[in-house]
Amino acid sequence: MTTTTGLPATWAALETALRQRRPVQVSYRGHQREISPHALGIKNHRPMLLAYQTNPTEPVDPQPQWRCMYLDQIDHITPTDPTHRWQTADNYNPDHPFPNIDHLAIAITTPT
Repeated sequence: MTTTTGLPATWAALETALRQRRPVQVSYRGHQREISPHALGIKNHRPMLLAYQTNPTEPVDPQPQWRCMYLDQIDHITPTDPTHRWQTADNYNPDHPFPNIDHLAIAITTPT
């Protein structure tokens, strides 16, 4: 398991959801998003999450999409309805999940 010393409290909850392949709802930059966590790492000395967002809030693109989120901008994490399934996309690359990252800590290694 990843050492969480010095990491935000949101790291542990997101790592658990990632390991269990369980979607969660987060408040990110003031918007509620339902996400399926795929990878955690560090970029520019800041913890970052790669997630597949399944309920986009932007009216411009209502399709599910990938999101890179800095953990210090996630205000709240809650479990989703138990009937909601963890989701991914065909273009997920378990060998290189983030477009660019300084340190990859944990990632889904096989798609479902």
